[in-house]
Amino acid sequence: MVRDQYKHELEELKRKIIELGSRVDASIDDAVVSLKNHDMALAQSVIERDTGVNDLACDIEKACLRLIALQQPMAVDLRTIATALKIQIDLERMGDLAVDIARITTYTGDEPHIKPLIDIPRMSDMTREMLNSAIQSFHNSDSDLAYATAERDDHVDGLYDQVRRELLTYLVEDPKKLANISNLLFASKYLERIGDHAVNLCESVIYMVTGERVHLN
Repeated sequence: MVRDQYKHELEELKRKIIELGSRVDASIDDAVVSLKNHDMALAQSVIERDTGVNDLACDIEKACLRLIALQQPMAVDLRTIATALKIQIDLERMGDLAVDIARITTYTGDEPHIKPLIDIPRMSDMTREMLNSAIQSFHNSDSDLAYATAERDDHVDGLYDQVRRELLTYLVEDPKKLANISNLLFASKYLERIGDHAVNLCESVIYMVTGERVHLN
């Protein structure tokens, strides 16, 4: 009976990680859509939903500590719990970055962007694909998928460099657009950092599955 309860709590912990990943994914998507479309209501929704993201991350942390304290897990189970503890931190920070992007929407208001947003939404799509793939690798204990997912970060970094160079070119041409350009630079940087956190998720999954600590960033 005790063992069955332990297994149930482990499965519930994994379910919460998947739910947290889904919430963060939605926040990233909505934040970038709000920026692209000057959608203040959607941006405010992302900001307000962050409390729920933080609360769920806190619940996961408490569940991890409870399992460690009361069940004294060993081997793979201990690594799974330690991985969940680390993953919730990265997911919570990704959610914070989504909020930062949403706040940029509120700062810019209806002011037209220096150019139509194409590459920043592409960065969003790429980082969200990494996030969802990393969560899938956690759910399936798939270290190969984690490695493959982490490799995609090079594409995110490359696109970030492209966006940054293009925006700096606009700044040279029209310094009066500094505020507008700076906001987009920050948004692209936040997405690049979200990609880095997705790589951290992959590193955690690899540790969970293999017991090896790797550095993929």
